[in-house]
Amino acid sequence: MSGSTQRIGADPIAGARSRKAIYAATIGNVMEWYDFGVFAYLAGALALNFFPKENPSSALLSTFLVFGVGLVFRPLGGIVIGRMGDLRGRKPALILTILMMAAGTVIIGVLPTYASIGVGAPVLLLAARLLQGFSTGGEWGGSTAFMAEWSDPRRRGFYTSFQQMSVAGGSLLGVGFSALLTSSLGVEAINDWAWRIPFLVGGLFGPIGLWLRREVDETPPFQAVVAEGDAGESSTFTHALQAFGFTILWTVAFYVFLTYMPTYTRTQLNLTAAQALWASTASLLALVVLIPIMGALSDRLGRKPLLLTSCALCFILPIPAFYVLTQGASFPVVVLIQIVFSLAISLFSGAGPAAIAEIFPTRGRSTWMSSSYALAVAIFGGFAPYIAQRLIDLTGSKMAPTGFVMAAAVISFLTIAGLRETAHAPLR
Repeated sequence: MSGSTQRIGADPIAGARSRKAIYAATIGNVMEWYDFGVFAYLAGALALNFFPKENPSSALLSTFLVFGVGLVFRPLGGIVIGRMGDLRGRKPALILTILMMAAGTVIIGVLPTYASIGVGAPVLLLAARLLQGFSTGGEWGGSTAFMAEWSDPRRRGFYTSFQQMSVAGGSLLGVGFSALLTSSLGVEAINDWAWRIPFLVGGLFGPIGLWLRREVDETPPFQAVVAEGDAGESSTFTHALQAFGFTILWTVAFYVFLTYMPTYTRTQLNLTAAQALWASTASLLALVVLIPIMGALSDRLGRKPLLLTSCALCFILPIPAFYVLTQGASFPVVVLIQIVFSLAISLFSGAGPAAIAEIFPTRGRSTWMSSSYALAVAIFGGFAPYIAQRLIDLTGSKMAPTGFVMAAAVISFLTIAGLRETAHAPLR
């Protein structure tokens, strides 16, 4: 099996096929995560349209709860679609995920509001979000396995970092488009009707992503596993536990520092809606640039040094950074601090996709990696905006989210410290 991956780097034709497959998966992934992320960036408008307006704080919490509950379906999607990826191939699983995500996104864009149908509106919103969550459960692990198995083993960190770069890129498109609409149309229009536009635009990505993913080949390691039959090493529950602990900080940092921050800076720091979105746009742009640099660096230095440094930074930085934010920081300072958070996340997101794929043998990689990663995201990441907002409401302190991030950093640091270095080893 390792021979099939080694040939990717040695054979120019195989190398060209590898790059084509990775780039196609990356572009499709950008489209997928735009659809998924735009929900959080328009949380304020969704709260006004799908929940009673009498209590804005309660409506916002309810919206974040729907965001989190939607991610509860990620483990189920990881198991079902991941299993499909292990039995029928990575390619058909990735085609299914992008079609499901496009459908869920269009549904949100055309839903009637609470003012029109009452309690049926949030119920339908939740149903659409569950469909999106099921899709992402299979997408993340499937695309990570696909990229890892198509990568030149000497540059696996760099090529698999495109997976996280595309996650950040999709989120960047979502927040950037939301910021542009908010700046050009105004908050009133966004809250009234224009919130639908990003969701409807997202639905157009489905046919494009389908075409891209149908044009690529199945991965050589998967084909080798099919040829081997029942022989060879299989993924185990121990591998899944390692991946679960590995993922906790990754998902908490992403959802607190990036997804939740537009709401935090608007509601707690009194930035305008447009300023909050533009600050997050800047931080996501920095992340998109930094991730492949860190992925390439992990091929030289190893995965663990970058991962452990990220954990350390996410333990050290939150208290001083949030203290500065809560002391009346100006808009440029808010942008700078969010970019610093992006730097800390990029260390993890650059090395992380290769490192988590390398935990698992190819046989069962898609199922076990998808489900363990998705379970950690569902518990700790999907509810991160809700937990952060709830901690602030309960304690009355704008600093409250820092404890959540720091605890996650400790858990992931201990997990990663116990893993072997896999940067220069062939896939099993």
